[in-house]
Amino acid sequence: MKRMFQGGCQCGSVRYRYEGEVLNIFACHCTECQKQSGSAFGMGLWVEASGLERLSGTLLKWTRHLPTGEDMVCEFCDRCGTRVFHVSESYRAKGIVSIKPGTIDDTSWVQPRAQIWLERAQSWLAIKPGSVTYPRNPPSIAALADLPE
Repeated sequence: MKRMFQGGCQCGSVRYRYEGEVLNIFACHCTECQKQSGSAFGMGLWVEASGLERLSGTLLKWTRHLPTGEDMVCEFCDRCGTRVFHVSESYRAKGIVSIKPGTIDDTSWVQPRAQIWLERAQSWLAIKPGSVTYPRNPPSIAALADLPE
C-alpha cells in the first residue's frame, strides 16, 4: 500500500518523511524486542529506503548481532534515545528500512499484518483471531513481505 507520512523521536529533534510503498508491518515478541521497546513486543514497518527523507536531528547507531549471523544497525536520537530506524544487512541489500511505527505522527492506520516469535509472547497478551503468526522467525523475509494487506 502506498503511504505518505511523517514522524520523529520523542523530544522532536529527529524528524523524517516517507512517501512510497509500505512493504510490511509486524509485531515481534522476541526477548530482544521486548528489551529494546521496554514493553511486551517491538514493531517493525518496512519501507523502501528510496522514499525515506531524513529531515532533522542526529541519529546515533548501535549494531546488534542477529541470530541469523548478520548485523542490524539500530538508529536512535542522540538526545532522547528514541529508536527510529533499523537496517539489517539483508534489508539494506534489498533497499528496505525498518521504521519503528511508534515514531509515526499519525498511527491510526498502523496495524500489524503478522506476529512473530509468539513462543516468547507475554501470557496475558491477546492476539487478534485470524492473525498471521509464527512461533519464531518466519521462513524468510519474503514470507512477511508477501502477506495480504
